Amino acid sequence: MSLSLSRRQFLPALGVAALQAQPATRFQVCCMTLAWSAYPFERGLRGVAAAGYRYVAWGPRHQNTNTVPFDAPPSQAAELAARTRDHGLEPLLQFAVHYPEKSDAVDVYRKRIAQTAAARIPYLLAFGSPKNGPEAWPVWIRTFKQLGPIARDAGVTVVVKQHGGTTGTGADCARVVREVDDEGIQMFYDAGNTRWYVDADPVADIQSCAQLVRGFAIKDCRLWPKKATCAPGLGEIDHFKLLGAVAKTGRRIPLAVETLFEPYAARPSEPEGIDVLARRSREFLETVVRGLAAAG
Repeated sequence: MSLSLSRRQFLPALGVAALQAQPATRFQVCCMTLAWSAYPFERGLRGVAAAGYRYVAWGPRHQNTNTVPFDAPPSQAAELAARTRDHGLEPLLQFAVHYPEKSDAVDVYRKRIAQTAAARIPYLLAFGSPKNGPEAWPVWIRTFKQLGPIARDAGVTVVVKQHGGTTGTGADCARVVREVDDEGIQMFYDAGNTRWYVDADPVADIQSCAQLVRGFAIKDCRLWPKKATCAPGLGEIDHFKLLGAVAKTGRRIPLAVETLFEPYAARPSEPEGIDVLARRSREFLETVVRGLAAAG
């Protein structure tokens, strides 16, 4: 038997070796305060800290009030970030809370970017209306082409996630990001929304956009016995396969848990019950991350 490799044999072997040589992703297990939206923002921070997280994402509203109002000065966001860090939590994400297809989106996002930068938060989350159609596509591109340089100059990355409509899948979000072609505009992946809005398989879909993914909005989804979103590990999504698609990027990738609740069960009537569910989601994601690291 010849010990030499043909070119056809050598190139695939080289590709495998190169993939194995890539540095591991540093996943940051994070929790949104969104689940505590019926309670004050401070109670959400306490819940996230009590559940053992190091990283937090600010939910958009608490007790029917914007966590950071649209017209708030950047100093207000900076003060909120200081309070967050007083709880031992590092903020990684805030919501834009404004659809990019709206006519005033550039002005609103400009203010949001300034707030996010003042808080030293790396990511600003954007998503569109699930009701928007193809007409929104050129508006999105025009808006994000204007926002990309503003975000980069501020040290912020605007990240687009799936939310139905023209961005129902990761492939749809990737189309936006590639067309804009600016490092200031990237994407977070939302597997639960991919399944919920368009019933697409997120494990297959993420292959179309893995190189653009800078983080995840984590929720699971069940289609049986009836349709429901839920906490990670309680639905039908294989998170080992999902996160495995980005396990060798060398980047820091936040895993921001958005939905903590059990499918079909009544939600906790007290915030302490939410704290317990938050801990369960952290432990599940940490299990997945450890497993992927061990598997190499």
